[in-house]
Amino acid sequence: MAVIFLLFFFRADFSLAVERKISTKGPVNIEADSIAYDRDTDTYSAKGSVVITFTGGYLKADYVTLNKATNEAEASGNVYIKSDDDILEGERVKFNIATKTGTIYEGKLFFAKNHFYINGKKIEKTGEATYHLEDATATTCDGDRPAWRFTGKELDVTIDGYGTVKHGTFQVKNFPFLYMPYMVFPAKTTRQSGFLPPRISCSRDKHGWDIELPLYWAISKNADATFYQRYMDKRGLKEGVEFRYFISKDSFGTFYADYLKDEKTGTMAEDGGLSRNWREKQERWSYYLNHETTFSPGFYFRTDIKKVSDNWYFRDFSDYNYYLSHYSEKETRKFSNMSFLGDESLTSLDSTARLVKDWSLFNLTALVQYTDDFASPDNNLTLQKSPEITLTGVKQPVFDTPLNFELDSSCDHYDRTKGDHGYLYDAHPTFSLPLNFGDYLEFTPSIGLRETFWDASELSGSSNEEHGGREIYNAGAELSTEVHRIFDIGGKTVDKIRHGIRPELTYTYIPYIYQSDLPNFVEAVSEENSLTYSLTNTLMARLKGEDGGISYREFLRVKLSQTYDIREGRKHRADNYGNEKRPFSNVDMELEFDPFRYLAFDADVSFDVNSGEWKKTNYDLSVSDWRGDSATLEYRYTQGTLEEINVSLKAKVTHSLDLTYLYRRNELDNIYLETTYGLEYHKQCWSVAVTYSDDDNDRVWMMVFSLYGLGKVGKATARPERLRGGN
Repeated sequence: MAVIFLLFFFRADFSLAVERKISTKGPVNIEADSIAYDRDTDTYSAKGSVVITFTGGYLKADYVTLNKATNEAEASGNVYIKSDDDILEGERVKFNIATKTGTIYEGKLFFAKNHFYINGKKIEKTGEATYHLEDATATTCDGDRPAWRFTGKELDVTIDGYGTVKHGTFQVKNFPFLYMPYMVFPAKTTRQSGFLPPRISCSRDKHGWDIELPLYWAISKNADATFYQRYMDKRGLKEGVEFRYFISKDSFGTFYADYLKDEKTGTMAEDGGLSRNWREKQERWSYYLNHETTFSPGFYFRTDIKKVSDNWYFRDFSDYNYYLSHYSEKETRKFSNMSFLGDESLTSLDSTARLVKDWSLFNLTALVQYTDDFASPDNNLTLQKSPEITLTGVKQPVFDTPLNFELDSSCDHYDRTKGDHGYLYDAHPTFSLPLNFGDYLEFTPSIGLRETFWDASELSGSSNEEHGGREIYNAGAELSTEVHRIFDIGGKTVDKIRHGIRPELTYTYIPYIYQSDLPNFVEAVSEENSLTYSLTNTLMARLKGEDGGISYREFLRVKLSQTYDIREGRKHRADNYGNEKRPFSNVDMELEFDPFRYLAFDADVSFDVNSGEWKKTNYDLSVSDWRGDSATLEYRYTQGTLEEINVSLKAKVTHSLDLTYLYRRNELDNIYLETTYGLEYHKQCWSVAVTYSDDDNDRVWMMVFSLYGLGKVGKATARPERLRGGN
């Protein structure tokens, strides 16, 4: 009898609260003090500490009945149903198996996917995923006294859709803070059309009040769009649209475009004498197209097309724009892979379309590229590739011999409005022969031949040839070895440390040839006769995990290198102009020190042995701890052109309060570049963040208030290269 009862009983939709059917697949077990069947009423009953387990969850109640004739079921007395991670609780649950509707009394629903709680004196399931509640509350906060919640006399909600509250209040710690006669809130678990959280900020000099309200449209399973309405009271209304499509896993793309009739004038001369001399109502716009189709493994087509209306677009909107918010250092996300930072530092913009075919040892690429040069008043002198075809071969053995072969070759058509343009053909095969002397020494001589031909037109110099060629060879050799020693530490975590030393010696020879007749789109090959040495020290630790596993970590790498110019060394002490010979180049040092997860230090320096001066010194220090505190210090110095200090700090004052500080200063010109102060207070289900930024051309404040699960008011865009220390 119990088995028959279960077969009928578990046709019921106990997902009354959790919008899914309880699976009838797999084992179903029932435990109760008694199970009975009333033939007269055709009713099955289970009484006393009823526990029913099924695939993905279980039900607990004091009393459960099922009337087969009416398809009505009831569970009463401390009802608790868990299906996956979703939970239903109530004093009494009544529902109809056929219509999949019912009522929960003194009920509480928890939807795990968006961490959403809904309570009601009476909860009616009116459809597949729709509910009507009386005397209801809704929140994403844990606990009996949530930090915030919405209450309403009546509440209607569609799971994976929206909810509405009538005659409701917004309460803080159960204290009525705001009365709302009517309100709409999201209750989504998948993408749905609707408004996205707005972005609100205030800029003193550039934009004034800056408010953006995006509207998201889920067009279909394979396409969606976002419409951006951005109002700047000093510039006007900027409208943008992003369209994303996913035809298949092998074909997808993104198109974006925006337009603004700029109300702000710009008549002053700036950087390099470039002046913006437009009047009011200047039309500003940009567009972006990224598409990729993979025809077969290793054979694909990709476009990455970007265009803006003028040289000032990224300077005027450097605080926030679509390209900044979709920047990704690594192209790992299909729809957020902007490879450049769209701020004032951008000097040019490349648009490309390429067809690529990869083999195991060769690569063939056909490329069309258009470059916008923001440092020039116009783009007439900028060389464009239309197209470029390259064939590259990685180092590989020649047949079954020890001789290796590699290839770099290209066919280019360079075009521009003014100046030299034409065709360029270049092929550079290289042969090398690695010779090993036991395990101690590796010697690799190499020789290459470079053939270049061109066909030019509109030559700017009368001595240049319209048709010509160049043939030049290069030779070289590499000599290297490595010695190491292993130290047995025997520590609890660090078992052993390996110290390796790798000296390398590289010889390069390129003879002198006459190249004064080259068109200016053909790059000259410099004469070279040099010897370069390098010495690399590494420390690698062998680590023992708590589970007994073994891992390795290279925590120190130091590389020193320098080049000796043999041609310069053969000169007399001074040339005819009184310049002393200086055969030794700068000494370059690269240092990477990463002893454990909370500390990292990098250095990249260059020292001029002739003048005794530092030509370049770049340092990066990052320190953090297990709490989330962090500090990053960056120093950038290049003699005569750059000296900058960047500081980024984050302090977790308490478990809930974070303070951030960002400082950038140009020491060369003695000016401040940027100072930003930030404060964020966050709890389990809400947070508020306030930032104030003062940079070299604007002052901006922003507030971001978040109710977790419902969205944010405001949005901040971090610049990765300036905030490396943040967690």
